[in-house]
Amino acid sequence: MKKSIALACVCLMLTGCGRYFGGPIEPAAEENQTTHMTVGDDGTITYSFERLEISLRPMRDAELNRQFQSRSQNGAASTNPYTYGNWRPMGENWTPPKYTVFLLKIKNYAYPKVAVDPLRAQLDSETSRRTYDPLAPEQILEFYYGHIEGYAGNSYRRFQDRRDVLRLTLYQDEPLFSGQEKEGYIVFPQLDPDVKKFAVSLSDIAVKYNYAGDPVETIDLSFRFEREVYKGYQPPASLMADM
Repeated sequence: MKKSIALACVCLMLTGCGRYFGGPIEPAAEENQTTHMTVGDDGTITYSFERLEISLRPMRDAELNRQFQSRSQNGAASTNPYTYGNWRPMGENWTPPKYTVFLLKIKNYAYPKVAVDPLRAQLDSETSRRTYDPLAPEQILEFYYGHIEGYAGNSYRRFQDRRDVLRLTLYQDEPLFSGQEKEGYIVFPQLDPDVKKFAVSLSDIAVKYNYAGDPVETIDLSFRFEREVYKGYQPPASLMADM
């Protein structure tokens, strides 16, 4: 029942006199980033200092669907937890986004131990007074709880599949020791139309510890992004490839 209500709400939001369509998220120009940050051709913003690299890249739905291709081809029953897969609202030829997803990568060749808590990230709009907190696995899975019809059958197997994908691909709050590399996704709610320029902050990144294992030195990083927002009855042709 909740699944039907959720899809109906999406459909209702897509009707009316024109709709908003968010363009792909891109990094702000390198000169607008903070110290020690560079912008790559693939849209990655990388902080690099003393052989510690922390990078953040916005993920498009088309990329996420290709990565989880077998889980994105079954309409509303697709088990890709990050997108709606190939489901489309009735009468439409496009698929709306579900979340705002970033790939976080860390390479630690500088410190004995580094730790980043993904749930301490924050997305702050520079064009409106909006702040978004990252979604924990339980919050993402909550969308699917009402779809389960008992702890058996196809609906429960789909729920388990989504949960397993999240466990394997979300960035985990675990220490990264010297010589190690790690990556995973950070998921925010879908952005409102008035959010065009924003920063994603990673706070209290622990880089030095005392004898008891408590952090004694932390750093805060801010990655700046931007996007275009279009209004009309259908997405511009340039956006269709990303949906």
